[in-house]
Amino acid sequence: MREVHVDNIRETVAKLCIDANYNLGSDVKGRLVLAKKNETFAIAQDILDSIIENAEIAEAERVPMCQDTGMACVFVEIGQEVHIVGGGLHQAINDGVKEGYSKGFLRKSVVKDPIRRVNTGDNTPAVIYVDLVEGDKFSITVAPKGFGSENMSALAMLKPSDGLEGVKKFIIDTVRKAGPNACPPMIVGVGIGGTFDKAANLAKKAAVRNSDVRNADEYYKDLELELLEEINTLGIGPQGFGGRTTALAINIEVYPTHIAGLPVAVNINCHATRHLTAEL
Repeated sequence: MREVHVDNIRETVAKLCIDANYNLGSDVKGRLVLAKKNETFAIAQDILDSIIENAEIAEAERVPMCQDTGMACVFVEIGQEVHIVGGGLHQAINDGVKEGYSKGFLRKSVVKDPIRRVNTGDNTPAVIYVDLVEGDKFSITVAPKGFGSENMSALAMLKPSDGLEGVKKFIIDTVRKAGPNACPPMIVGVGIGGTFDKAANLAKKAAVRNSDVRNADEYYKDLELELLEEINTLGIGPQGFGGRTTALAINIEVYPTHIAGLPVAVNINCHATRHLTAEL
């Protein structure tokens, strides 16, 4: 049995909150650079240049890439042979978010109640997902989620008869409706299968998957590439000014579902797609 102290969890989460907001992921930056090379529209090239420059300034000067520093989504994979000591997991994560958003001078964007709208003042609580796995692994991914892109996400309970074409239409229509509001070029996370809530969870996980990693199933890998190509013909382009770079990647995750259902969720990330993982 391996022990992990809550102080370690708190310190790790605090650092991830700051670093994820200051540093653009190398996979996303690489895709932005490649997109700029492939762009033929001058305005789109200029906007991609500005996005890359903004990320470089943020990293060099240790400031957030965007004024919306997000609601902290935290994914935990904890081995069944791990024992957390010194307190509770959820409290440690929320203490880390509070510390990170304070020390990093990150905007506090969370309201205590969705209707009465009073700010909590420290960006807590985080949205926490915990998966129990075999062994003694303990990993934490912090994904600060801005709501310009989150608000453009959608879920549909399709009928099995809608089939693949119905799934593709829903995904493309969701991106089309998002337009410039999601701060493209986007990373599009798609969850297919499970139940109403499982599909959304899959889409959220897909949205923070490394954009250079394709689905291991050849069928869904081909679908990711096909959808990316089609979405990039929509003409939305970087920040909605046109061009061939509406999305940088489409990531799909799937799960078995009921014979009478075909749930599909689309979770959109802006070009920053902030997320960072640490192993404890």
